Amino acid sequence: MANKTVVPLKKLGEMLVSVGMLTQEQLDETLKVQQKSGGKLGHILIQLGYVSEELLLAFLGKQAGMQFVSLQEYGDISEDVIKSVPESIVRHQTLLPIARSGKNLTIALSDPFNIFAIDDLKLMTGYEINVVIASEKEIKDAIEKYYSAKGSIEDVLRDIEMTPEAADLELVKESDAGTDIVTLEQQGEEAPVIKLVNFVLTNAVKQKASDIHIEPYEKSFRVRYRVDGVLHEQQPPPKRLQNAIISRIKIMAKLDIAEHRLPQDGRIKIKLLNKEVDLRVSILPTNFGEKIVMRILDSSNLCVDLHKLGFEPETLAIYEKNIKLPFGINLVTGPTGSGKSTTLYSALSTLNHPDINIMTIEDPVEFVMQGINQVQVKASIGLTFASALRSFLRQDPNIILVGEIRDTETAEIAINASLTGHLVFATLHTNDAPGAITRLTNMGIEPFLTASTIAMVVAQRLVRSICKHCKEPYEISVEHLEHLGIKKELIEDKKNITLYKGKGCDHCSKGYRGRLGIYEVMEMNDDIRQLILDRASAHVIRQAARKSGMFTLRDSAIRKLLSGITTVEEVMRVTTGETDMEAD
Repeated sequence: MANKTVVPLKKLGEMLVSVGMLTQEQLDETLKVQQKSGGKLGHILIQLGYVSEELLLAFLGKQAGMQFVSLQEYGDISEDVIKSVPESIVRHQTLLPIARSGKNLTIALSDPFNIFAIDDLKLMTGYEINVVIASEKEIKDAIEKYYSAKGSIEDVLRDIEMTPEAADLELVKESDAGTDIVTLEQQGEEAPVIKLVNFVLTNAVKQKASDIHIEPYEKSFRVRYRVDGVLHEQQPPPKRLQNAIISRIKIMAKLDIAEHRLPQDGRIKIKLLNKEVDLRVSILPTNFGEKIVMRILDSSNLCVDLHKLGFEPETLAIYEKNIKLPFGINLVTGPTGSGKSTTLYSALSTLNHPDINIMTIEDPVEFVMQGINQVQVKASIGLTFASALRSFLRQDPNIILVGEIRDTETAEIAINASLTGHLVFATLHTNDAPGAITRLTNMGIEPFLTASTIAMVVAQRLVRSICKHCKEPYEISVEHLEHLGIKKELIEDKKNITLYKGKGCDHCSKGYRGRLGIYEVMEMNDDIRQLILDRASAHVIRQAARKSGMFTLRDSAIRKLLSGITTVEEVMRVTTGETDMEAD
């Protein structure tokens, strides 16, 4: 739903009840949620699952005398129609021109009562405006498809070629770095170079990349985007612009442009497509120049709905139970980029109420959350995880999040916090859930402390989802999947099973679009606690957890494979090396 609906919210609810689309109890519950958190009634109804967006829009369209359509089924829109409405208006009003005939222009809106947009468009274009109703998400996706910059890095380079100064740009030798700081600043501020860097950043955000890699080699200069966990090479800028590009990024991140020998870290905040995006910048000296990696932190992509992260129903029930405990430690483990922060933010979002004091110490604070006290680590001035945690305990917290347990001191303070009645969330870098126990033991934490404080350990990874626009089925024999360890009860003695793959289209990257989590949730019980006290190996603890019903990462991935969410290749890529295939 768009944000300018002028229908009285109470009237909308009463209308839905009167036609049987909503019960009075559901309306009352929705109004309570709205009174507590604010927001549009339609949005809340959809979030609570009481009505689907399509059904609600169809109903509103009927009330306004407008047709509800699916843009996916509408086909491609001609360039002439797209050009009939300026991009600024399309993005501001969240609408899309989809057809034109004579003096009539048909537009798709998600809010049939946004009469201001319709009147403005009529005056601006001179067309008679016909309106159809479509999903807000479909409209936004179509806007990105049709209005995203059609230019390429070649267009930017063409501008640079026309700039006389560009031909004179040369790499600055390391020995000259100190004396050429003025030249470096001038290169970084050149308009064509600014345009080139802006294009690289903008294109990455539009492709929904999580990281940008800018890498210098002896005779080349490479740019790669990490999209859905996989690096994709982009058209590279010329090698001769290497120094100017690096200087520009350093200027944007407020770093020392004259320093070429030491690593540097910084941050850039940009505004793009009416939203703010943070870039975490890391610069590392290499043989042929400085490599830059920028992590893109886009809060609009943050999913804090636990039900949309990828948990199986059984594991989600365990997770929800343990995050609501009054005290104890919940650990989330996995490599960098496996979605740990999103899982933890989702838990905090669920627990975030005015009567609860939540405090976090992070490095860095990736997403700002309203109502939560977030602290950024600053090791240079002595603000570490351990020192912040000591101060937290004097701030009367109910819940504490530790961005990462990196050392024994931080682990000990976190354990003491849980022993004194606090609920603690933290991350560890381990390959699986049982491995977290071994890691704490290796840090010097006594087993009796681990056994008495740890409530749950979650291991996770991210698998790419098949693009829904080009998804197609195929059959495969069960024998070909035996190496995955699929349990018989999941395939019901079938000889062939139907799987899915994406053939690739304009909406996706080689058949994939988006990612979903796979989870291994190990809940503590008496048997596992006794094994911890006995200093049992991670392998033995894993066997006990599986006997208690724990789904492994491979089990979770296989369920998504059989549900048509991901592919065999993704299961193998993400869970290769899994050692959980032993018999129960």
